Amino acid sequence: MMKPVSLISMATLLLLLCLPVALAGHDYGQALSKSILFFEAQRSGHLPNNQRVTWRANSGLNDGKASGVDLEGGYYDAGDNVKFGLPMAFTVTMMSWSIIEYGKQMAANGELGHAMEAVKWGTDYLIKAHPQPNVLYGEVGDGNTDHYCWQRPEDMTTDRRAYKIDPRNPGSDLAGETAAAMAAASIVFRRSNPAYANELLTHAHQLFDFADKYRGKYDSSITVAQKYYRSISGYNDELLWAAAWLYQATNSQYYLSYLGNNGDSMGGTGWAMTEFSWDVKYAGVQTLVAKFMMHGKASGYAPVFSRYQEKAESFICSLLGKGSRNVRKTPGGLMFRQRWNNMQFVTSASFLATVYSDYLASANRNLQCSAGNVVPSELLSFAKSQVDYILGDNPRATSYMVGYGNNYPQQVHHRGSSIVSIKVNPTFVSCRGGYATWFRNKATDPNLLTGAIVGGPDAYDDFADQRDNYEQTEPATYNNAPILGILARLNGGHGVYNQLLPVVVPAPTQQKPAEAPKVNPAPASIPAPISFQQKATTSWKYNGKTYYRYSTIVTNNSPKTLKDLQLSISKLYGPLWGLTKSANSYSFPSWLDSLPAGKSLEFVYVHSASAADISVSSYNLA
Repeated sequence: MMKPVSLISMATLLLLLCLPVALAGHDYGQALSKSILFFEAQRSGHLPNNQRVTWRANSGLNDGKASGVDLEGGYYDAGDNVKFGLPMAFTVTMMSWSIIEYGKQMAANGELGHAMEAVKWGTDYLIKAHPQPNVLYGEVGDGNTDHYCWQRPEDMTTDRRAYKIDPRNPGSDLAGETAAAMAAASIVFRRSNPAYANELLTHAHQLFDFADKYRGKYDSSITVAQKYYRSISGYNDELLWAAAWLYQATNSQYYLSYLGNNGDSMGGTGWAMTEFSWDVKYAGVQTLVAKFMMHGKASGYAPVFSRYQEKAESFICSLLGKGSRNVRKTPGGLMFRQRWNNMQFVTSASFLATVYSDYLASANRNLQCSAGNVVPSELLSFAKSQVDYILGDNPRATSYMVGYGNNYPQQVHHRGSSIVSIKVNPTFVSCRGGYATWFRNKATDPNLLTGAIVGGPDAYDDFADQRDNYEQTEPATYNNAPILGILARLNGGHGVYNQLLPVVVPAPTQQKPAEAPKVNPAPASIPAPISFQQKATTSWKYNGKTYYRYSTIVTNNSPKTLKDLQLSISKLYGPLWGLTKSANSYSFPSWLDSLPAGKSLEFVYVHSASAADISVSSYNLA
C-alpha cells in the first residue's frame, strides 16, 4: 500500500518544483472582495436594488406561508435550493467572527459594508425563523425532492415545506448555533445599529434558554435533515459555543459560569480536536475560552479554563504537524480530512490558527507543542499556506476560488450558476428538464459564481472539474465565511494586531449610529442598599500606553428587588460592556430589567487610567 503513495508523492514534488514563480504572491484584497460577493449569489427571497450578482433574481417568495410564517430570505447553503438552518447559522457566526476580529482591515479594503450586509441578510432571516421564544424553523425545502430536480432558484417547483423545532421536538444544536449567530452578530452591529443589536441579543438569550431547557438533537426532530446535515457531535458543543458567544456579547457572569461549570461534563475540556466545522464546535469554543483566559476573564474558573486552553492549543499544534495527533495533509501541503468538500475544514481551521496567532502575539507568549516551542507568526504562516493553496499555489496550479486567477473551476456543481440566467432566457426550466439540458452540458457555466470556494482536491491533490463531481466542485457558504477574516488579516499586512483589545467594529461609511435619547439624571448619591466593588483584572501595553481592564460588581444589599437603576460614571476614557448607556447615565443591560435581593451584576470597562468614579443617580425598590 505504501509504494503507490510514494510514487504519487514524488510526482507531486516534481510538479511543485516546476510551478511558475508567479504563484508566489496573491492579491488578498481582491480575493476578499470576491469571497464576499459569493454570498449575494446564494441569496433567497426578494433581492435588493443594490444586488451586485445581476444574473440572480427573486426566489422563494412564498417560503413559510403554508405554515403561517414568513420565511422569505436567508441563504441557500450550497449548490441546491434548500435553506438548512444549522449550516446557515454557522455561516453567520463565522462571518461575524471574521468582522469582529478584522473589521478594521475590511474597512480599509472598502469591504466592511458588504460584509455586514452579508451578515444581516442571514440574521434578518434567522429572526423570522424564530417567531416565538421556544419555536425555531430549521429548514425550508427537502433535500430529497430538491436533489431530484435541477432548476434555477427562480424556477423551482419542489416542495417548500418548513420544518421547526419546539419543546416537544427539540433541537439544542440548531437552537444553540442560532443563538451563537445572533450573539456574534450583535457585536457586529453594536455601534452602527444598536437597536438591531439589542434585538439580536434578545433572540440569542431566548434561543439559548430554549436550547438548554429542552435538550435533544435537531435531526431527531427534523428528520429530513439527517441525510444532509446530521448532527454527529450532538448538542453539547453548541451549548458551550452559544454560551461563549453570549458571554463575549454581554459580559454576563451567567454565561461565564455556564462555561466554567459545564466545561468538563459537556466535553469542552475533554476533546482534543482535529476538526472545526458546522457540526463540531469544540475547537471554536476552546479558542474563545483561551482568549478569555488571556484577557484575564477566567474569574474563579481558571483551572477549568486552563483545560479548555490546553485543548485549543492541542488543536493548533495538530494543524502545524507538531502535536501528538496531527491532521493529515496532501503531498501539496493542504490539510485533508475527507474527500467530500474538504475545503470547509481547511478554511475553518485556518481561521482559528489566524486568530490564535494574534491572541498569542497580543499576550506576548509562544505556543508549546509536543514537538517544541512555536512562535505566533508560525500559526499565521500556516494559515497563509492554506489560503495560498486555495488561490492557486498547488500542484495543479488551480485556484479553488471561482473567478480568482486564470485557472479555476468552470463546471461548478451549482444550479443557478450552471443554468442560463432567467434574465437572459426566461423560458421555464422544468425539474427533470434541467438535468437533460444543463446538468449534463459539458460547457462552461453560463453564470460566473464569483468568489465561491469549491470542495477542492482529494488526498493526493487531484481534482476533476466536472459538474457531476459534487464532492469536489460544489461550493458552500460555510466554506467562504471563515476565509473572510483570514483574507482581511493577510491583506492588512504582517504587523501584529492586539486582538485582546476591546472589540470595536467600525461603522461602514454609509451608515450612521442612532442617536441615544437624552436623559437628565437625578443628583448623584450613594444609597446604602447598593454597593460597588471595583478591581483591575488585567493590563497590557499597546502603542506605548498601558491599558487596564476593570471589573465592577454591583450588589443589591437590600431585602427588595432593585429596579430602574441609573448609574453615573465619570472619568471613563474607554469602552464599557454590561450596561446600557443613555446620554450621561447607565442602566441595566438589555437582557436584565431588575436585580433580586442579594444578587449582583458585573460590568467591565477598559481604559488607560485609574478606576472610574461610579455612583447611583436613581433607583426603585419593589
